[in-house]
Amino acid sequence: MNLVIADPKTGRAYNKKTEQPVFLNRRVGEEVDLTTVGLPGFKAKITGGSDKQGFPMKPTLQGLARRKVLLKLGVGFRSERKGMALKKTVRGNTVGADIMQLNLAVTAHGGKPLGELLPAGGDKKKETKETAKERMIRQSLENVGNVALAEEAKKIKGKTKG
Repeated sequence: MNLVIADPKTGRAYNKKTEQPVFLNRRVGEEVDLTTVGLPGFKAKITGGSDKQGFPMKPTLQGLARRKVLLKLGVGFRSERKGMALKKTVRGNTVGADIMQLNLAVTAHGGKPLGELLPAGGDKKKETKETAKERMIRQSLENVGNVALAEEAKKIKGKTKG
């Protein structure tokens, strides 16, 4: 289960993956203790989630099951024009074993800041993508053994020497 923990103080969201499903039979809107997840002293409110197939949890729909509901506004529906209503499939508001993502908002903070305990979601280092041509040039020149020439060829990128 993937927990998305939002910190309203800092305005950041943190991801925490767990092997076992947590907070089973809890409902959207309930406050839970995060010590079971490894965050001592923190409490959070369940704000929503989605199941394995991506269907969102609807806070006003009781139970665990998926249902087709006529929606005009709210979770699981984006209207294209004013007054539009459609039947959409949504999940109930109870956390079950098939919930893959659970959204939480921190209500009580612990001793340490949340940023120290969990890595931030947006702090991933971006990898530079290498084109197929650059990869082939690098591999062939590394096979020959001349890495300095490979760096020079990388700078040229298809330009001819004259």
